[in-house]
Amino acid sequence: MCLCVRMIENDIFRALADPTRRAIFEKLAAGGMNASALREGMEISQPAMSQHLSVLRSAKLVREERQGRFVNYEVDPEGLALIAQWLAKYRAYWPARIEALKVLLKDMDQ
Repeated sequence: MCLCVRMIENDIFRALADPTRRAIFEKLAAGGMNASALREGMEISQPAMSQHLSVLRSAKLVREERQGRFVNYEVDPEGLALIAQWLAKYRAYWPARIEALKVLLKDMDQ
């Protein structure tokens, strides 16, 4: 795997490790909005919101669209694609492991 892809994966998981950033990302998954709308219902300062959005942008999870002096944020499909690719690597692993566990549990019952 390309080192640059691995670094982006690390950035994504580091960004989503923070509960505030996960909450921001989840709000944006419902639709684009500006930073003021994102702050509604959250006890967070404007500078802190800007820092969280910067981390999410750097991880390619969020993108911004400027309209005059206003900035709207939305989920970046590129970041979502990277998450989906990472998950796909492990998708094949679990069915085989679960089947092996079922066999083991069945053998233990006998």
